[in-house]
Amino acid sequence: MGAIRGIDAIIQGQRGGLFCWVPVFMGTGIGVYFLLRAEPSGLAYGVVASAGAMAAIVAVRAQHTPYGGGWSAVFWALALVAFGFCLAGYRAHSVAAPVLKYRYYGPVEGRVVAIDRSSSDAVRITLDAVRLARIPPDRQPPRVRVSLHGPPADLQPGQRVMTTAFLSPPGGPVEPGGYDFRRQAWFDRLGAVGYTRVAVLTVAPAEVTRGGLWIYALRMRLSTAVQQALGGDVGGVAAAITTGDRSGIDRPTIDALRASNLAHLLAISGLHMGLLAGFVLGALRLGLSAIPWVALRWPTRKIAAAGALIAGAVYLALSGGSVATERAFVMVAVMLVAVLFDRRAISLRAVALAAVVVMVLRPESLLGPGFQMSFAATTALVAVFGTLRDRGITLAGHPLKAALALVTSSAVAGAATAPVAAAHFNAIAVYGLAANLLSVPVMGTLVMPAAVLAAVLTPVGLGWLGLELMGLGLRWILFVAHTVADLDGARRYVMSPPWQVLPLIAAGMLFLFLWKGRARLAGLAPVALAFVLWAGTERPSVLVADTGGLVGAMTPQGRALSRERGSGFVARVWLENDGDGADQWQAAQRWPGTGGRVQKLQAGGKEILHVIGKRGAAEVTGCVAGQILIASVPLDVTGPCEIYDTRRLTRTGSLSIGPDGVVSAMDRVGDRLWTPKPRNAARRLASGD
Repeated sequence: MGAIRGIDAIIQGQRGGLFCWVPVFMGTGIGVYFLLRAEPSGLAYGVVASAGAMAAIVAVRAQHTPYGGGWSAVFWALALVAFGFCLAGYRAHSVAAPVLKYRYYGPVEGRVVAIDRSSSDAVRITLDAVRLARIPPDRQPPRVRVSLHGPPADLQPGQRVMTTAFLSPPGGPVEPGGYDFRRQAWFDRLGAVGYTRVAVLTVAPAEVTRGGLWIYALRMRLSTAVQQALGGDVGGVAAAITTGDRSGIDRPTIDALRASNLAHLLAISGLHMGLLAGFVLGALRLGLSAIPWVALRWPTRKIAAAGALIAGAVYLALSGGSVATERAFVMVAVMLVAVLFDRRAISLRAVALAAVVVMVLRPESLLGPGFQMSFAATTALVAVFGTLRDRGITLAGHPLKAALALVTSSAVAGAATAPVAAAHFNAIAVYGLAANLLSVPVMGTLVMPAAVLAAVLTPVGLGWLGLELMGLGLRWILFVAHTVADLDGARRYVMSPPWQVLPLIAAGMLFLFLWKGRARLAGLAPVALAFVLWAGTERPSVLVADTGGLVGAMTPQGRALSRERGSGFVARVWLENDGDGADQWQAAQRWPGTGGRVQKLQAGGKEILHVIGKRGAAEVTGCVAGQILIASVPLDVTGPCEIYDTRRLTRTGSLSIGPDGVVSAMDRVGDRLWTPKPRNAARRLASGD
């Protein structure tokens, strides 16, 4: 009884803040689902769902028993974990669609539903209603994405096009334990990716009245108009923050924004949605209050909140409705609805409710940097400013206090998102705080209000006035970005952490922010443990690409690459994960091998031979024990060595080689819905699949 009373007393002390833990336990269940190495069976889902339902029933009944409040909260937590697990599984099965099983070269026909740019700055189109030759209709991928390396084409949303392209299944992790693009492609229903070097031909004109494409077509027209009005990178950035179209921004500008920690200004997220809604809310309320008859009879605050909510919904539609924008709109909508119902608009409960809505709609977003950075920053800001408010400290009413509030908010948001950004992007913007202090106020006081002004004045032909004001602010922001990026040491590279680091940091900081009482300081322990694990990270001695075309070996100078060109994306990711700022050519100069088409390397007590191309394969006639052969072509070699040619690498994926032997990407990922299933090649080709 004493233990029961003790637990009940602890939980009772947290009353008023328990709802904030709902998304935490839901997220735990979602995280458990994605951590599994094998897809749960129907029986497993039944057991988990039954256990969750029983936990919920016990939680309800425990509330009516003496000292049952504490146990009720415990069982509700278990029910939420089970709900999150089943929710993630349901979402993964509900988006199931055919995925290309092999490399394909041939005609591709489909309807254009998205136009953007790839990481190599090539125009890229996403097609739905796809038709591929020699593939049965029930096995056609619902969507494919093609980078255009051929002649330029005048493409429009809804246009049906065809071309001849090289396609392949979405790629897996470039190293064991790395980011799995296949998983994200699965939830995006993207069944194949590739490129074409020939012209894209129009099969049928654009039909934007079907499938909601009229909104996308309107976005692209707005983007084109903005870019033509402002020109250059200024027009490209203006189009990005108004319509979500980043195709008008060149690579050096994007790199400068990233190095100065201003790249978040390009993503239509909480900052943009909050600034827009805040400006509309303030402008409407000020305008209505200026009319005495209206101010005395109408609820101007609620009317302004409703107007801001409508403006946010329109912005969501025009910006493309990406995951980040949806998340931002949900958060702003929760706060504005709270105003309509006379509740506190900005609170941790509102943030928790927004997180619940986002995870119910897209549970897979929990794993993305956008979700993690957005809610890390928002939770930290609300918690810190709420603590200041509770202690009677206000940062308003005086210019100096307003400046202090700006510095505080930038510092808090930067500190909260820095570990997430470093873990996902392997870089820290050293002067990011200064760049944001110089840029964010301009975004809030000039750029976003000017965008609203342009939208209001466009119907009367004066939209150019708002765009010119918007351009002034964006020119300043780009000046800051390039100036900061050119400073010595502006970007510091960091090594990728083990997978446990971010969950430990999240758990510790959430306990620190959400728990009431001095015990909250215990949340610092898992945070400290996370940074200890991060500091002790050891990168794999040898990495092998899943094509066999590139090998990277760790040396005292950093990772050495076996080739100066080819597999550029893989090389860049490896070096970034090492926390290495070198490019592929520089890393290739470190290679300690012998050179030629058969390169030798000693690592992990074994001799590794990297065989490049068919000519290299012709030079290898046999092998001995203790050797590992890596080949970018099929090998016909006998001997007691380990052989990883293209046939075997297709099954294993990328490799890491170290003292513990060879570890494959498939070993880490396991058998999930989005992982390819081994099939007989002859049957596959014969069936056309």
